[in-house]
Amino acid sequence: MNMNKKIIPVLLGADLNCYSVARAFHEAFGVKSYAFGRYELGPTKYSKIVKFTGMENADTPEVILPALESFAKEHENAFLFLVGCTDAYADLIIENKAFLSRYYFCSCPKAELAKKLISKEAFYEMCIAHGMDFPKTVIIKDPSETDKLSALPFPYPVIVKPSSSIRYWQNPFDGMKKVYKADTPEEAKEIAKTIFSSGYDDSLIIQDFIPGDDSRMYVLTAYCDQNAKVKMMCLGHVLLEEHTPKGIGNHVAILTEYHEELMKTVRAFLESVGYTGFANFDIKFDERDGKFKIFEINLRQGRSNYYVTHSGANIAKLLVSDAMGELPEEALIIREPSFWHTVPKKIIYSYIKDENVMKSVKKLVKNRNTASSFFYGYDLRTNPLRLAYVMIHNQRYFKKYKLYP
Repeated sequence: MNMNKKIIPVLLGADLNCYSVARAFHEAFGVKSYAFGRYELGPTKYSKIVKFTGMENADTPEVILPALESFAKEHENAFLFLVGCTDAYADLIIENKAFLSRYYFCSCPKAELAKKLISKEAFYEMCIAHGMDFPKTVIIKDPSETDKLSALPFPYPVIVKPSSSIRYWQNPFDGMKKVYKADTPEEAKEIAKTIFSSGYDDSLIIQDFIPGDDSRMYVLTAYCDQNAKVKMMCLGHVLLEEHTPKGIGNHVAILTEYHEELMKTVRAFLESVGYTGFANFDIKFDERDGKFKIFEINLRQGRSNYYVTHSGANIAKLLVSDAMGELPEEALIIREPSFWHTVPKKIIYSYIKDENVMKSVKKLVKNRNTASSFFYGYDLRTNPLRLAYVMIHNQRYFKKYKLYP
């Protein structure tokens, strides 16, 4: 590839994930990103580093593929990098990689592998085969199997969630949540009934509830090159999550840590299955047996991906180096601590119970080894509308955590 060509990132989405990827590209190469999605969202609004175009039904191949082809032809002398920033957009790129790769560098897993990994039911079967721990699980394939909820091999409370997140969000209903906690069989049956009656036609996952608050959660991000070799791993200890119904599980504060055995196990899994692109694992530490239990894999960089860039593994540099065939032989494994957050530190401090973690975080803050995705000086200077949005967005979290503690 000719490095004299201009790099142009093309992002599908408009949320925090999208903005964080755009920031990584701007920090690394000084370039603006072009984003496409169904509608504009605050995280990418008024930004100098993202140019957003809204299109009705942008998450369908009939709409987005012609738009991406047209954009590519208008910029045929540039290096184009295509990145999906939600599950649906990532899946769209995976399913249409053969076509899109004529114009874009698309770093993602093969469609056949992706179909297995997207289904939590199939993913857990792969976990068993590769020695990765996950919570005790029962599968409910359809409404006729809800009687299983009265005789589970583990006690209540339990977690109820869809096997396919993509199909689930395609069938919205009132009171929709990312995951549900049921304290009784009757409550679990009512949740299952509501989800199935919405039009959702895949399995439900019923899981043992692992005790512990947000501080027992972890996120592991990896990048595998086009030869399916792991080239980067960054483990984040989640200190706090969002707790709004649709935002529950979204990370808002992460302290990077290093756990060798966990990272070795996940690395062996990714290379064994021939994974390519970014992989993002949701994990919880189970104090009952001292094991890390994997909940799911996201076939893209996570919403909180700026924690990776801030740690020293700029995700845009990984993509460009991979496209150029210039990734080093040795993988970049993040071992040193850093602190990322997207809510005010005052809120985070009020929820941290572990004194050692608090000391680590405050030391990083004191040493300025901390970052917040939206507080990007370049994008805020001489940009009053963006600055106003970021400040108001930040303050709204105080109300959110009072309403949903």
